[in-house]
Amino acid sequence: MVTDMTNRRAFLSGMLAATVLPRPTWADAGAPTCLAAAKVSTGDYILCGMREGGELVFSLPLPGRGHAAAAHPTRPHAVAFARRPGRFALVIDCLLGREMAGLDAPDGRHFYGHGVFSDDGRQLFTTENDYDNGRGVIGVWDATNNYRRLGEFWSGGTGPHDLRLMPDGETLVVANGGIETHPDSGRAKLNLPTMQSNISYLSFVGEMLEQVTLPAELQLNSIRHLAVAPSGKAALAMQWQGDLARPVPLAGWHERGREIHLLTAAPNSQRQMAGYAGSIAISGDSKQIATTSPRGGMIQLFSVGQDAPTILQAPDVCGVSHQAGGFHYTTGTGEVGQFSENGLKPQQTHDLAWDNHLVRL
Repeated sequence: MVTDMTNRRAFLSGMLAATVLPRPTWADAGAPTCLAAAKVSTGDYILCGMREGGELVFSLPLPGRGHAAAAHPTRPHAVAFARRPGRFALVIDCLLGREMAGLDAPDGRHFYGHGVFSDDGRQLFTTENDYDNGRGVIGVWDATNNYRRLGEFWSGGTGPHDLRLMPDGETLVVANGGIETHPDSGRAKLNLPTMQSNISYLSFVGEMLEQVTLPAELQLNSIRHLAVAPSGKAALAMQWQGDLARPVPLAGWHERGREIHLLTAAPNSQRQMAGYAGSIAISGDSKQIATTSPRGGMIQLFSVGQDAPTILQAPDVCGVSHQAGGFHYTTGTGEVGQFSENGLKPQQTHDLAWDNHLVRL
């Protein structure tokens, strides 16, 4: 009888907990639509959640300069990554404002600043540098078990920076930048004469499904950042390692089974980008791609059916994403806003220096 009563109480307690205390979601954390790292006026660093109008929902401390973040697909948890070459990656409960776990890069590895969850939120994938062997790896972490490391597999190249989950929920697309670095050499680029970037499509266990590279004349273009539309079209942003007087394309797109399609602007506009596309976004219908250059203070907005992109000037602009309301941007001067072919629409200015990326939830 005592055992039966104990079991019944346990059953009822579990039912009550499930009814009264449902698992928190992003709505419980203030319903942010994006995440971004920033530097505050004291010199400290934070991770912020924002709504589409630029309103801050939360800001949480980071131990150093952040780069990008990975948002859990359902729970209000974010993984904040250090800027390359970074050793920290923190799992933060954005509802409670506390650190849940820390990802420790194994010996001989450092993070590249990006990661992505599986659709079910059970696994986290991170881009990493196996620097003693000069190759890139994808780290695999168990999000259901305090982010225990499950293993790693080859990224398909050198210097993997960004990675995204494809719409099929089973494939990772990785931007292998091609540049070899080593912590002992800081951010020095060790293999420019032989560098070769690529886009690799990989299974969750590292099977190479497809790989594409740039034309030989663009061998010094490093593919760095990605954005993926529901159609599976992947937009890519690049950083040129050659002569900055040469007007080279810094954006493009790819669909599986095809070659990379490059997006070009007028020579003067390309030169103003100073060889550096900082971030990229693609519209939900795949018809527009936007890329930013903080060095050039410029946004290039490419539209299907237009011969040339719309050029928008915005000092120190870098973060960009496409959300329900359209394209959004952030700047190192603290500005948050929207843009379209009709121009910029600043929304708010915060006493912050926004870092490189605006991560859509």
